[in-house]
Amino acid sequence: MHAVSYLEPEQASPLANNMYEKATERFEMLLNIFKVMGHAPELMSPFSDFIMEILQDGKVDWITKELLILKSTRLNECHYCVVQHETLSGRLGISNEKIADLSGDRYKTSPHFSDAEKSILELTDQIWKDANRVSDELWGRVRQHYDEGQIVEIVATITTYIMISKFGDALGVELEDAFSGVEPILFRETEPAE
Repeated sequence: MHAVSYLEPEQASPLANNMYEKATERFEMLLNIFKVMGHAPELMSPFSDFIMEILQDGKVDWITKELLILKSTRLNECHYCVVQHETLSGRLGISNEKIADLSGDRYKTSPHFSDAEKSILELTDQIWKDANRVSDELWGRVRQHYDEGQIVEIVATITTYIMISKFGDALGVELEDAFSGVEPILFRETEPAE
């Protein structure tokens, strides 16, 4: 059960409807998470703009960001986020095998990931576990592949999606009907706790 109602466009303020229009144009539908955000449009309008900025090529390409988003939201066990971002990742050309290897520590030995990707997936794991204890050794491996601007964008993507998955789950946001029956790859098998 969701904690707050989904605010439909006909009930929403002009500011919320402006956000809804941008979200619908970008995602081809009005997602339930935006309908929840509509209750606080002054807070969520700039936040949704930030999300949309992340979800495109920047200093780091969008495909790499999707790997980070999938890893972050899977660590938080956010079914809503994982289903949506697996669908999006498939549209961006990420294979099901690569998605499956994001589970647990499989990425560390997977042939589907470059050393650069492995370093930032490990960074995702560590930030999720304890952001205050990222080792110098791990930062060194990340710096071998990414410049400081890219690192800022990588960490912004990881931490934003850790927060988004907690936000959506706390409010009980449910998947849209368009995703009915979709079983995410990252939840198909049971694995030991992270």
